[in-house]
Amino acid sequence: MARSHPHWWGWGRQDHRPPLEENPDFWPTIQKWLALPDEAVANETPPVPLDEITLRPTRLDDPVLVSLRRLLGEEAVRVDKPARVGHAYGQSYGDLVRLRAGYVPNPPDAVAYPADQRDVAALLSWAAERDIALIPYGGGTSTAGRLEPPTDGRPVVTLDLSHLNQVLSVDVRSRTARVQAGIDGPSLETHLNDQGLTLGHFPQSFEFSTLGGWVATRSVGQQALTYGTIDTLVQAVRVVTPVGILTAGDSPVEDAGPNLLQLLIGSEGAYGVITEAVLRLRPLPAVRDYRGVLFESWEEGLEAVRVIVQESDLRPALIALFDHSAVAAYTLLNHEQRGLRRMADALGRYIKPRRADFSPGDRALLLLGFEGEGGWTAQQWRQAGKICDECHSISLLRNLSQHWARMRYALPYLRDILISHSVLVGTLGTAATWASLPRIYATMVGAMKGAVIASGGGPGYVMAHLSHACAQGAAIQATFLGRQVGDGDPLALQAQWETVRQAVAEAVVSAGGRMLSYNGLRTVHTLPDDRTNGLRERVLRSIKESLDPLDILWSGDRRG
Repeated sequence: MARSHPHWWGWGRQDHRPPLEENPDFWPTIQKWLALPDEAVANETPPVPLDEITLRPTRLDDPVLVSLRRLLGEEAVRVDKPARVGHAYGQSYGDLVRLRAGYVPNPPDAVAYPADQRDVAALLSWAAERDIALIPYGGGTSTAGRLEPPTDGRPVVTLDLSHLNQVLSVDVRSRTARVQAGIDGPSLETHLNDQGLTLGHFPQSFEFSTLGGWVATRSVGQQALTYGTIDTLVQAVRVVTPVGILTAGDSPVEDAGPNLLQLLIGSEGAYGVITEAVLRLRPLPAVRDYRGVLFESWEEGLEAVRVIVQESDLRPALIALFDHSAVAAYTLLNHEQRGLRRMADALGRYIKPRRADFSPGDRALLLLGFEGEGGWTAQQWRQAGKICDECHSISLLRNLSQHWARMRYALPYLRDILISHSVLVGTLGTAATWASLPRIYATMVGAMKGAVIASGGGPGYVMAHLSHACAQGAAIQATFLGRQVGDGDPLALQAQWETVRQAVAEAVVSAGGRMLSYNGLRTVHTLPDDRTNGLRERVLRSIKESLDPLDILWSGDRRG
């Protein structure tokens, strides 16, 4: 039986909710930071009940629906409200505020659940004959607007790949696996772990996103420094295009010439539907040793990260630096847990600071972790400890891996709660070189704060962290909170978010940075770029026209 979307108006499982009632400091602090009115804190606005949402009728007439069901099977085609609403949007702030308000003017006309690659190929041919747009759908976790149907008048069928969810084979000796694209992160890892292996790819959406989604968006996991990004973990892919089935890669060593595999990775469903991938695996690590390191300032933490990735032979699995605002927020969220409670106490007093002008508000927290054999991991930490100590640090907590994972995977649920209490919330990313990182960080944080205020969002709160560091630079992700405007009007709420995003993007690009969404080819966070006189767009369009000449596959952009 085809599945329903697990949680149509928010993140993940509907019965999972952070226990904020156990933390009496949470809402008073949020209210103070954002100057929220008492009624916003006291009253949680629930989503419109599903049965109160009115959808336009499907534009697929009876003969067309009969032909589709004959092709895939009766239960593999759904036109009911839960299926159509659950596949109408992704998981961006703009998506969620519209869903919660019951504003779904342009749902897919049907949701199809192919059982295998042959079904996918047949569905593409069926759609091409009838000028029907198809949207490939993995776990529904996209925050970049790729799942929302086009408004060009064509009927739309969302192609849910959740039935293509098998690990087809594992070659333990070669450390590879052939896997269907619809499998989710936990199912894949569990299967591999049972054989002593891991892919090592853990994006924040890991619990609900799929292998095909990772490949299509060129996903970056948090432990990419050790395991690599998804484009290095994929040895081959099989893609069903409207003009035929395309296999790229399938060799452990790259051949000469253009790399077709890398063209398909990150293509966001514009060129074809990813149905399988061959993955490069690693042995499960014997030890995962993650620790928190406190620095007296963001600048000193930044220098420690640079030295670790640029001047040492260390190979951390994770390295993420949180600024003082992020530390305060995460400490608030987890205040009742013993480890972070000790951290909160240490942050508050910081005995014997090394600078006379030190203030607890200056601190930054480095989350640093190594995975591997026990002796090697211990040696890595000895060297890392020396570097951190030279940059004025004090180690606070050991063995943070499980706690960090729980906290990281819980944050999207918290966003749902904040939205229901009239809080504007969003995250934007930028990348910069080490020479420009301090300037880009200050520009981004300042622009974000100013944009929230200018949007009518009150004083706002901005927190940031650095991640995905390499020898040349790193990425910075910043999250902003503010008060919602528009008295619950979903279009006004979306416009407020877009206003902040646009202002931040303009400031960062003007300062020499580059906005990111970690979603591959095109991104809602990218401003128009005229430096190549449109050459990049023409190249991408020519590939689109070769593989999808009738423009059947929709991925959020008509340019392909």
